Amino acid sequence: MATQDFLVELGTEELPPKALKSLSDAFTQGIVNGLADAGIDHGAVESFAAPRRLAVRIRDLADAQPDKPVEKRGPAVKAAFDDAGNPTRALNGFATSLGVTPDQLDTLETDKGAWVVYRTVEQGKPTIELLPALIEKSLAALPIPKRMRWGAYRTEFVRPVHWLVLLYGNKVIDAPILNLTPGNQTRGHRFHCPKSLLIPTPNDYEVVLKEEGRVLANFEERRDVIRAGVTAIAESEGNGRAVINDDLLDEVTALNEWPVPLLGRFEERFLEVPAEALISSMEEHQKYFHVVDENDRMLPLFITVANLESKDPAQVVSGNEKVIRPRLSDAAFFYETDRKSRLEDRIEQLKPIVFQEKLGSIYDKSVRVAALARKIADAIGSDPALAERAAMLAKTDLVTEMVLEFTDLQGIMGQYYAEHDGEPADVAKALNEQYMPRYAGDDLPTTLTGCAVALADRIDSLVGLFGINQPPSGTRDPFGLRRASLGVLRIIIERALPLDLQTCCEWATENFTVLSEQNVATTVVDYMLERFRAHYDEQGIGAEVYLAVHARRPTRPLDFDRRIKAVEAFRQLPEAQALAAANKRVSNILTKQGGDSIGESVNTGLLQDGAEQALADAVAKQADAVLPLFEQGDYGSALSSLAGLRQPVDTFFEEVMVMAEDDAVRNNRLALLNRLRNLFLRVADISLLPTAS
Repeated sequence: MATQDFLVELGTEELPPKALKSLSDAFTQGIVNGLADAGIDHGAVESFAAPRRLAVRIRDLADAQPDKPVEKRGPAVKAAFDDAGNPTRALNGFATSLGVTPDQLDTLETDKGAWVVYRTVEQGKPTIELLPALIEKSLAALPIPKRMRWGAYRTEFVRPVHWLVLLYGNKVIDAPILNLTPGNQTRGHRFHCPKSLLIPTPNDYEVVLKEEGRVLANFEERRDVIRAGVTAIAESEGNGRAVINDDLLDEVTALNEWPVPLLGRFEERFLEVPAEALISSMEEHQKYFHVVDENDRMLPLFITVANLESKDPAQVVSGNEKVIRPRLSDAAFFYETDRKSRLEDRIEQLKPIVFQEKLGSIYDKSVRVAALARKIADAIGSDPALAERAAMLAKTDLVTEMVLEFTDLQGIMGQYYAEHDGEPADVAKALNEQYMPRYAGDDLPTTLTGCAVALADRIDSLVGLFGINQPPSGTRDPFGLRRASLGVLRIIIERALPLDLQTCCEWATENFTVLSEQNVATTVVDYMLERFRAHYDEQGIGAEVYLAVHARRPTRPLDFDRRIKAVEAFRQLPEAQALAAANKRVSNILTKQGGDSIGESVNTGLLQDGAEQALADAVAKQADAVLPLFEQGDYGSALSSLAGLRQPVDTFFEEVMVMAEDDAVRNNRLALLNRLRNLFLRVADISLLPTAS
């Protein structure tokens, strides 16, 4: 089958920079999926994304779908012909529906009899006929929250579209998309090359744009150019090093077609302002990269990336310096003004700020969190008074000028202001650490005071919102309770804190008077334990391991984690599948015979067979060995030891009839099995693990 390279490029107004990469990836994947559904073979797939264009090039795209054999089954042979061998109404109807005559049909012999079948070969459609609809489907499925219309058209897209390139080999595919007539002409840089450029073949695409149009169409290439340029220009200052935030780098890459890094400066007096405030101003508002020295101290330098090669770059730099100066001046003014008032004097200002209509103000929440943080601090061996103090001050920086202007600095500025006020070091640090971890993989609080406040704040929100029946639903989670739950679990596990979720949630409920739901603490604990599933899935631990531990509902996260690690290690042992199967069998037997009513006291005088005597001896020895390990939380060693029960368990089920006719013997054997199962249940329900087939 013949092949050609294919290119589609959609030219637009400037696309949203933060969404450019995801739009490009989705556009490409949509086309690839469409080709796969159509059964069209192709080679390498390349994406291109720049501020004013989305493009996809596909190498060696087959010129048609492959021919496909088709077989359609009709009536049974018995029903297809009458006694004289003539076609029946059923057969004639089947043939007519296919546009053929009965003599063009075949028969198919099966185990259930013979059937009339129609066999043919469906010719594959030409690729150029399928591509337009396939591309339109991909464009329609792009992750665009809100589409727009322009001019008099009813067409909708994320931004107005202006040109379309649709090439298969050197031929234009003449099929309108988004009301655009396709061609083989793209457009160059808005300023360097404001004209149309001919694309002879898909292979020439990025070369023409780069050499004639002054556009680097490849997103990754532009990003590498920016990274290298920003790094080099910072190093030209001797001891300078550019700090390149990956998210900012992607955004700057999405803003520029022909990136040119330039170095700017600001007055050293601004370095008296906390670096985080300067960085926020430069990154968030101006898309600048900041520069530090070999000791990671901020230098009075910034790097901007211009979208053109200026004949007078000094003018571009000067313009950027003029823009950044008032922003840094504002930050300096806010910082100086805020430090004139102590944080504790701002507590009253939290009273009018609503946290949640039914749960009161930010002040009310602070009082609750302070009470809870005090109890948590005492439980983890920290200073309750410091935790209570930190919790009362935790949200006061929300009413400072700096945080009102730069909301991403909440907590960070609280720490600076608390240090300025002379608060204890742990209290100051906790004002920032209360928000940790801010996102998946983020750092955790380093102080126990910070841990106490971070946990109390999240648990208060969880209990409060569940208590007024406002849990997350679907994709809606306005208070970030899913993230809060994972934060609680991570802090407790990774900081090895001896906390029980049930206890903490019950402490939290005591601070509320407005909760309408019953058993809120238990509901919240169940919700948080469910979050463990995703937590371990990210670590490559199977769902069956999680379910085995979850079945026992351990409410201390550290204990839950130790059980998970132990069961995961046990699952790798050669004895695991057989013992899991045995536990499943035991569970089924016990459930049918009364379940919880069966004890585990074994009368050795009633043990008749050698196999049940051997199992009873083995279980007794294992109980003596593993019960101390369970008490120490050493589940891994305990399960490893219990793996030694495989042989006596297998022999027991091979040679012993559990359901003996003698009631006493039968009940004794059930007690033995119950004792066996309960040993494993001290860790997890291993009957939920995969079993040998």
